[in-house]
Amino acid sequence: MFKGVVTDVFFDLDHTLWDFEKNSYLTFEKILAENGIDVDLNSFLEIYVPLNLSFWKLYREEKISKTELRYQRLKTVFDRLDYFIADETIDLLANEYIRHLCTFDHVFPNTTEILEYLSPNYKLHIITNGFQEIQEKKLENSNIRGYFDQVVNSEMAGVKKPNPIIFELALERAGATPQKSLMIGDSLEADIMGAQAVGFHALHFNAHNEPYHEYCQIITDLSEIKTFL
Repeated sequence: MFKGVVTDVFFDLDHTLWDFEKNSYLTFEKILAENGIDVDLNSFLEIYVPLNLSFWKLYREEKISKTELRYQRLKTVFDRLDYFIADETIDLLANEYIRHLCTFDHVFPNTTEILEYLSPNYKLHIITNGFQEIQEKKLENSNIRGYFDQVVNSEMAGVKKPNPIIFELALERAGATPQKSLMIGDSLEADIMGAQAVGFHALHFNAHNEPYHEYCQIITDLSEIKTFL
C-alpha cells in the first residue's frame, strides 16, 4: 500500500515497539517489594494502568507537569486502594520507578524482525512523548537503537504529540517530507491524528484493543507492517 511512496518510517516507542506494560509490571514488582509496600500487585496495576494513560493524556494537553504526573499517578492509586503512604515514600517510588523502568528490555513480538525487514529499504525514526532521560536507555537496553536514524522526543521539541511542531521537527531532522513519511503508533489521538494533520501517512498499532475506526489502516501485530511496506 505504501511501497514506492514512503521513504521514511516513524515509530512511536512506548506501547508500540517497547512493551511498556510488561516492563512496568516488572518494575513495580521490584520496587514495591524492595520498599516493603504491602499491596497486591495485580490490584495495584488494575488501577494504575488505565489511570496512567489518563494522566499521560493530561500531560500531553499541558494540564499537568512532569512532576505532577509522576506523583499523582501513584498517589491516586494508593488512595483508591485505601493504603496510607507518606509523600516522601511516593517521591522515592516515583524516582525508583524511572530509574529501574528502562533496565527492563521487553519489546513487542516481532519488533526486531520488522525492523530488520524495514531497515534495508527505509530510513527509520522515533517520535516519542516519553522523558528524554530514559527513552535512549530503553532503546539501548532493548538492542534496537541502531535501527533508528533520528530519535525525537517531546522535551527536545518543547511540545508533545499531537502538536504539529514535534512532527515537523522530526521531518526536518530526518530530511523527509510528510508525503513520503509513515507514522506507526498506538495512540489514535497523539500518533495517528497528530501525524495525519501534518500530512503523514499513518498506520495504527492497536495495542489497547480500541474500537474500530476509519482514520487509517489498523494492525494488531507488528509483522502485519509487511503487508503495507
